[in-house]
Amino acid sequence: MMPLSLCFSPLTLHTQQLHHSRIKIPLFRSNIAIKSTIPISQNPKQHLSRSRIRRIRSCQTNPGESSPVTLSPANDRWETVLSNLASLYPVYVTVGGVVACLKPSTFSWFVERAPNSYSFSLGFIMLAMGLTLEFKDLVNLFKERPLSILFGCACQYTIMPAFGFIISRLLGLSPSLSVGLILLSCCPGGTASNVVTLIAQGDVPLSIVMTVCSTLGAVFLTPLLTMFLAGTYVHVDAVKLSISTMQVVVAPVLVGSYLQSTFPKAVKTALPFAPLLAVLTSSLLACSVLSENIGRLKSSMVLTSLSSETSPLLYARSFLSSEMGMVVLSVLLLHFAGFFVGYIAATLVGFKERERRAVSIEVGMQNSSLGVVLAASHFSSPMVALPPAVSAVVMNIMGSSLGFFWRFVDPSDSESSSKDVFL
Repeated sequence: MMPLSLCFSPLTLHTQQLHHSRIKIPLFRSNIAIKSTIPISQNPKQHLSRSRIRRIRSCQTNPGESSPVTLSPANDRWETVLSNLASLYPVYVTVGGVVACLKPSTFSWFVERAPNSYSFSLGFIMLAMGLTLEFKDLVNLFKERPLSILFGCACQYTIMPAFGFIISRLLGLSPSLSVGLILLSCCPGGTASNVVTLIAQGDVPLSIVMTVCSTLGAVFLTPLLTMFLAGTYVHVDAVKLSISTMQVVVAPVLVGSYLQSTFPKAVKTALPFAPLLAVLTSSLLACSVLSENIGRLKSSMVLTSLSSETSPLLYARSFLSSEMGMVVLSVLLLHFAGFFVGYIAATLVGFKERERRAVSIEVGMQNSSLGVVLAASHFSSPMVALPPAVSAVVMNIMGSSLGFFWRFVDPSDSESSSKDVFL
């Protein structure tokens, strides 16, 4: 659940936004200073990379500001190693998912302590995010581009919940799986979207602020939307869901932000390790839920009854007719709809290409860990947590693939024809 340009020293990105104030945004992976002077990539053949971002670190300061701290080569290399390890989140969660399918007992020590182990894990992830946030800087950016941010957040809380409800009906999912898919669709704000937006050469500041705003909004909107859309399947207590969301999401973020402003030296020492620990914890959380349900899912599959001479098409049809196949298919359709419709919506209102990519990725990628925790804590059937757990694997594979595709498609060509409706 949490990456970006995983170095933690102040960086300066130069963008083409139509505002002129210099705003520092402490991200989950780095502190980025935005100044509207030079495009991020002037040469269409040059692509944004983590190493390139580190090379454009700025030493400019405003009057009264202190110069950024210069890291020693040893520290710089060490932080680069941690940064690269943390950026492998899709690899961790995919490998963990394979292990959960082949040997579910690997995660039994963690599953046996659920739901408390799930809640504490998500709280730790959110705390790590809060350690790098300065809300006054986010407020400043919100003042600069309010309509862009509001539109993006509105897309997050309308497109995915609508498709979660529609897909669950079209595929005829069981009540437990329908509730799980709808709950997943109502949980935006996963910070893996930030690193995917960076890879895709999207509007990273817009992505970050959307992540923070949607995460804070989850306290009220996630329970209400889940109750409204999933209430036809099971009883949903919106108040309890709201309290849980406050406890495991908002409270740790606020505590982390407070610690950052109160104990800056201690936080600075621990900060390089936070991303890696957060992504490992997120992977453990998703894979544990998958391992908890894999036995039940295997029993629903009819693949074992097929002969070795059966055609691949029949194998695929048999898999899709099983409960596990329906879960995978529903999650694939949900995230594909989010990526596609999010991009189309941003295009229709006149966003530039970088913003379209950010909105598409933010809408398509969800906070699967929050879905897992809420499902495990408030619903009696363990199957409710399965769509969010499968999503953690599927979403990161889809998002990373989309990000790498866009990485090699220059975003500046289509910007000249876009209308600045919101900026």
